[in-house]
Amino acid sequence: MPSQELAGTGVTLRDAGPGDAVCGVTPTWVALPETTGEVSAVLRACAEHDLAVVPTGGGTKLHWGPAPERCDVLLDLCCMNEIVEHAAGDLVVRAQAGVTMEALSAALAERGQELALDPPFAEGSTVGGTLAAAVAGPRAFRYGTARDLLIGITVVLPDGTIAKSGGKVVKNVAGYDLGKLFTGSFGTLGVIAEATFRLHPLPVERRWIVAVVDPPRVSPAEPCQAGELAAMLAAAQQEPSAVELDWPHGQGPIWMTVLVEGTAAHERARVLRARMGGVVKDVRDEPPPNWGLILNDDVLAEVRFEPAELTRVLDAVHYSGFSLRGSAVAGRVWLELWGDHGADKTIDAVAALRARLDDIGARLTVLATPYEGVERWGAVGSLPLMRRVKERFDPGRRMSPGRFVGGI
Repeated sequence: MPSQELAGTGVTLRDAGPGDAVCGVTPTWVALPETTGEVSAVLRACAEHDLAVVPTGGGTKLHWGPAPERCDVLLDLCCMNEIVEHAAGDLVVRAQAGVTMEALSAALAERGQELALDPPFAEGSTVGGTLAAAVAGPRAFRYGTARDLLIGITVVLPDGTIAKSGGKVVKNVAGYDLGKLFTGSFGTLGVIAEATFRLHPLPVERRWIVAVVDPPRVSPAEPCQAGELAAMLAAAQQEPSAVELDWPHGQGPIWMTVLVEGTAAHERARVLRARMGGVVKDVRDEPPPNWGLILNDDVLAEVRFEPAELTRVLDAVHYSGFSLRGSAVAGRVWLELWGDHGADKTIDAVAALRARLDDIGARLTVLATPYEGVERWGAVGSLPLMRRVKERFDPGRRMSPGRFVGGI
């Protein structure tokens, strides 16, 4: 039976069940809007009755972040799954937030184009979720992240106001770049309804160079193969699109995979292979099996750092209890805690690693963990500003309350 509070919206509603829980908090209802107008109607009703809302797309990252302080309505955008416009001649696409990344990729490929994002957890991930979580894949080094490729966005604010930024602006929020603001906001400022992206032609050729390099130096006097190769590749005229590291358990050899794509990729890969020397084990036409994937996000952290500090980051991760995977040249890697672990081990491992990373100016954020005692964020210097932005957009604290840094 639809609730009286939401019945007048005209949006499909159902009672929530255990499978709809957000980090253990079960909502009362699930709303399934099909248009931006219906999202607006739901949020207006929720504002009128002080109902807390958590947006979701494919649900692949709904367990990231702390549990919400309250969740009355789970706003499921799965029915907003239309590619609204694909202007192939202008290399632009506009899609609703519930379009899966797989469906978007397939549709664009039919016209020889792509959205050059290859985020992990792509299966089931949606456009809106990819933006809200700000996840990035291997090719961010060359093409940028989601916020770099985003050229327009439509959002619904907590009071139901529909606002647009970029592209053909109908209604804007003065003083704010909504695309950059909502990317990485984890649903705490409003709901992403549509997004417009800049596209690229599909590469005519791709080659993956697979190498195995030594683990970090034993002493500061010894060179680090991974650091030296990453610096060379980042500056190479052959312009690799990605340089990925895969370091199981943070021990032993490090796998390094270099992607070269586009015109004359075969010849450019040949030159890079020669420059990399004897560490190269293979050159492939297809990616290695785990390219760009995160195998386990039970306990998952992200580290951002200046690329020049790669060697020191690897030193810090060495024997820390974490596996490492991510970009050697874009300053962004993922860490997975491996082996048997409980709350105490996780808390200690995160605290010890964060202390080492803080010393070199790297930032560690715990994205997913089942343990409440883990410090997810560390020190955040911009927290006062972020609190003011939250107050400006969501003064009633109805949008995913408590899901972001500082309890925002």
